[in-house]
Amino acid sequence: MAQDPTPSRNEQAPPPITNVFVLMLENHSFDHIFAMSGIPGIRVASPSNCNTFTLPGGTPQTVCVQRGAPASMSTDPGHEFPDVLMQLTQRVPCAPVDGCGGAGGNSPPPANCYPGGPYPEITLSGFAQSYATSCSEGTGVAAPERVSDIMACFDTATHLPVIHQLAREFAICDAWFSSMPGPTWPNRFFVHGASSSGMDRSPNQKEEVAWETAHGFSYANGSIYEALRGAGRQWRLYQDKDNAFSDQPSAWVQGGWISQVASLKGISLLDVCSFAHFARDLQERSADGTPAYLQVPYTFIEPNFGASFFSNQGTNPGPRYKGGSSQHPEDNMVGGEGLIKAVYEAIRCSPVWDSSLLIIVYDEHGGFYDSVPPGPAPSPGDLSPEGVRQLGLNQYGFDFTSYGVRVPAVVVSPLIPRGTVDHRVYDHSSILRTLGKWLGLDPLTRRDAQANDLLPLLSQATPRSDCPRTLVEPAKPRRAEPGPAEAQAPSGELPLAEAGNMIGFLRVLLKAELEIGAKEGTSAERIVAEFRKITTHAHALDYLGRMRAKLEAAVGRRP
Repeated sequence: MAQDPTPSRNEQAPPPITNVFVLMLENHSFDHIFAMSGIPGIRVASPSNCNTFTLPGGTPQTVCVQRGAPASMSTDPGHEFPDVLMQLTQRVPCAPVDGCGGAGGNSPPPANCYPGGPYPEITLSGFAQSYATSCSEGTGVAAPERVSDIMACFDTATHLPVIHQLAREFAICDAWFSSMPGPTWPNRFFVHGASSSGMDRSPNQKEEVAWETAHGFSYANGSIYEALRGAGRQWRLYQDKDNAFSDQPSAWVQGGWISQVASLKGISLLDVCSFAHFARDLQERSADGTPAYLQVPYTFIEPNFGASFFSNQGTNPGPRYKGGSSQHPEDNMVGGEGLIKAVYEAIRCSPVWDSSLLIIVYDEHGGFYDSVPPGPAPSPGDLSPEGVRQLGLNQYGFDFTSYGVRVPAVVVSPLIPRGTVDHRVYDHSSILRTLGKWLGLDPLTRRDAQANDLLPLLSQATPRSDCPRTLVEPAKPRRAEPGPAEAQAPSGELPLAEAGNMIGFLRVLLKAELEIGAKEGTSAERIVAEFRKITTHAHALDYLGRMRAKLEAAVGRRP
């Protein structure tokens, strides 16, 4: 078994790859996926790893790592910045916090609160306490008897056979950390720009600079897509828009097809292709008979995010995310396993397989326990402190000098020896470092400039001939579960949440409307003014329908 690969090729020689593919899934820690996998040589938790939690008015209870994670979680574990701060350090921000998980209210902050700046000492002791008490995701607080689920791990070979097979056939990275100790959006921004422009929280309704006046989320030094465009290189974006892999697919009005990458400046929802075309596109040939996809060095693939909107939870305002392929904690894992299998098999059976590199990684840990503490990280350094303040994205004063929680990462290529275990430290900016070293692109920030790249994993002199053409089938759901609630106009005028994924996806639709309006001569001021009138779920449902019609019309007008 190969471990800790080191560069074996001349640093000046280009690696023998032509295409890099990235599939980024959602919200699981490394231990949650792989601790009970039985894969030799990886660093994982054991039943001796425990957390203690105390409910209000109760006595301390201890829960430990165990086999037998539920097929889906009963509530969404907290993973906003205050939640992760509690999970890693048992501290809370000194700044007031909306919802649960921080100092908040009019009470004075505790003496050991986090004031911003360097991250406190990491103890990994607050995961259970966070899950037992946090309501930041709007899905309710876990029942006391379910708190142990946050420490439970999948029986990987049985319940996640697809990713288990790939991890054994190719390379598993057991020191890949999320880029910051916080939620989905800033971590996903790191994979596109080695920075989140100071963002340490989810999108909220109050921000204007990054989403409206700039027509998209922007980086001081640009995104990887801008860098590729400037170097004359092509890229493609795909998403499971048709929700082809869930056993109970959510409805289109529940928004799982809205792409997060389309929030970036310079990227349109119209640039994101349906994954249904991916295998066909890989097979296309140029006029001279060569694979056309050789001209597309980088491809980023997003899952369907499931019932992101209007998923009925009674008195709880948050969505359930069921019925997608992102593997969100409240959904089952079937859709994501199906998507992983489809991505691999499309590349494996394509003419670019022998020179391909596929990275399967998760954006952040989703609140689940992990046993390896994140270490210090280079701050991106792309914005001055004043620049960060002007953007208004840095609510908690985090300085980005610590990685987030460890996440699963599997790297696939016929140039990787079977059974490779890689202990080198990575974060999402390692993808950009890999592209930069391979294609001769300058680093975007200090983070990717100092990141480890993945090229040393490609140590085979020639492509392997023993790579499977097809993978095992995803495991069937362990029990019948209710699917996503039917989306309909909510009764009454349920107000939108102040922050969260739904707000971010609505902003993506606003950005698309501004892009379409610019081509039609519609006033941007008028579009933004109308958007600001969206204050309830009923308003948002109406807007979603109108925007779908506009997007379909815009696709029909494209040459």
